[in-house]
Amino acid sequence: MAVGYGEFRLGWKSVFASAVGIGLGLSPLPFYTIGVFVAPFINEFGWSVEQIMRGLPILIIGALIMSPVAGYLADKYGVRKVVLTSIPLFSLSMMSFSLNNGSMVIYLLCWGSIAVTGAGTLPVTWTRAVNSWFIKRRGLALGMSLIGTGLFGPLAKIYAATLIELFGWRFAYFGVGLLPLLIAFPIAWFLLHEATNDDLNIKDSFTEAQSETNNLGGMTATQALRDWRFWLLGFCFLPVSFAVGGPIPNLEQMFSTKGFSLAEAIALASFVGFPSVIIGRVLGGYLLDYFWAPAVAAIILSLPALSLFLMVQPDLSLVIAFFAMFLLGLAAGVEYDLMAYLVSRYFGQLNYSSIYGLLYGFFAIGSGFGPWVFANSYSATGSYDTMLKISAVLFIVGAIPLLFLGKYRDFEAH
Repeated sequence: MAVGYGEFRLGWKSVFASAVGIGLGLSPLPFYTIGVFVAPFINEFGWSVEQIMRGLPILIIGALIMSPVAGYLADKYGVRKVVLTSIPLFSLSMMSFSLNNGSMVIYLLCWGSIAVTGAGTLPVTWTRAVNSWFIKRRGLALGMSLIGTGLFGPLAKIYAATLIELFGWRFAYFGVGLLPLLIAFPIAWFLLHEATNDDLNIKDSFTEAQSETNNLGGMTATQALRDWRFWLLGFCFLPVSFAVGGPIPNLEQMFSTKGFSLAEAIALASFVGFPSVIIGRVLGGYLLDYFWAPAVAAIILSLPALSLFLMVQPDLSLVIAFFAMFLLGLAAGVEYDLMAYLVSRYFGQLNYSSIYGLLYGFFAIGSGFGPWVFANSYSATGSYDTMLKISAVLFIVGAIPLLFLGKYRDFEAH
């Protein structure tokens, strides 16, 4: 058996559960589906695009506060308890959108509610379980565990759009809210587990790598906060997350302004997730196992700059638009697993989820405020081109400094 691939014999259950749980969690569901609810909200309540996108900054502020809390609880009490509590509460919060009567206050409170209740479904929890099973193929395992965002995000967009067309937007929010409860919860209940020494000694006692997998050596969250690498990662993920997150919820409106039909705009927006995000996650994860992660990241995160420059062209064709979405999807497909991998390699497993949760705050700020800034710029100018050009530069600004991280650290168990 190829070196390291034996890890999948024991760890595949947690990888599969994480792929479904993350894919139907707080990270993709509200983010990918908000675009299809824009038109119904405008028609029924008379809200502007900028008003509708105000929900995302609220979501991110909540996630910014709650992701370190979820990470701390996962480190202290275990991933299963956090995940299995968060999923049903998150589902109910998503359904609460259907009760809106036109009040902007209630609308924003709903966004705050899903941030608080859904924080346990973020990658900060699930990836801790995945890391516990893998060392040699950790990059690939993380990439596979995170493909759910690229698969379920676009499918949820299409699913929500279909429900809106058939039954209205209220039923659509109820239907979207049911997905985590009916699908992710039972899979997590039966399959998600963190590895123990007994688990890793089952069957063949695979390799020395497996004994390292359960190594809880590493830095505490306090030590990480005093480490310059932590702040370098935060500096890099902030502009990258803005450049990735800003366009995605606005894609339907963005392509409509370029002369594409609604069906073409939805197809292009969905292409960011499937297949490009999935390819980015698996390819990126595979490369992380064989090459120095900062170099892989710098290359993959620089490519979407070309994507955004292509999108500002006045004569944008459908073929070029699909190519641009593919490049953007590559970045959207590698950011979470890259963050998870770098945290495990530079800070260890001891307080992994807590450190990941703190770093996720930088990502959350960029991806949460990005869509609102894009929408606000469009409301003021009638065009997204200025923000697309700025975001293209931000990809480069965030990617290149990763090359200063240096070699991986080795941690001994305490």
